[in-house]
Amino acid sequence: MAYNEDSSASGHDEPWIQWFCGLKGHEMFCQVERAYIEDGFNLYGLRACVSNFSDCLDLILDRIGPEDSDDSHLTQSACTLYGLIHARYIVTTHGLDAMYNKYAAKEFGTCPLVQCNGQPVLPVGLRDEIGVDTAKIFCPKCKSVYQPPPVRSRGGHHPSNGGGGGAVDGAAFGTTFPHLFLMTFNNLVPDPLPQNSAYIPRVFGFRVHQSAHRQGGGGTYPALS
Repeated sequence: MAYNEDSSASGHDEPWIQWFCGLKGHEMFCQVERAYIEDGFNLYGLRACVSNFSDCLDLILDRIGPEDSDDSHLTQSACTLYGLIHARYIVTTHGLDAMYNKYAAKEFGTCPLVQCNGQPVLPVGLRDEIGVDTAKIFCPKCKSVYQPPPVRSRGGHHPSNGGGGGAVDGAAFGTTFPHLFLMTFNNLVPDPLPQNSAYIPRVFGFRVHQSAHRQGGGGTYPALS
């Protein structure tokens, strides 16, 4: 669970959770309630997932300040722990409400498919295990999963990694969230795409026949790899 390297954990004045959620690329995170994190029952099983669990928890809850924890490894571990807590929180009643507000404001983005006409999307992880894959976005209209748009650095350039949003681990959202969200707020479920909405390739106005894409059709140029 990487965090955006354009920002430093040291020297920030706001609470740690607010700082974390304000980092570029972390727009899909909501702020987990302090009371939820302080309840040890909600953290059951997470101690084995990160090193320095107690120190990470103290950092997240501002029991120690950034000046007392100028350790990039501790900050990284705290980001990982917060992501795992976040995945549990967003499937609770309060967490779903918090994500509802972000969804209504289109803070998760919109579907890149033209036929979806700017349908708001939801964050999703393809796996619940940490360190397996980055977060994706799910469109409830076309039922497809996409890479989120790349995060631009301060210099206006895309990050060098190829993971779309890149730094955010999919485990911070998990496989359940978007589907439970739509079951809870079923009034937000959009009408599916009509069957005749698929894009039809045409050449000079005529539909391209499927056989035109079969290999051995006369082209001599090598296939792109």
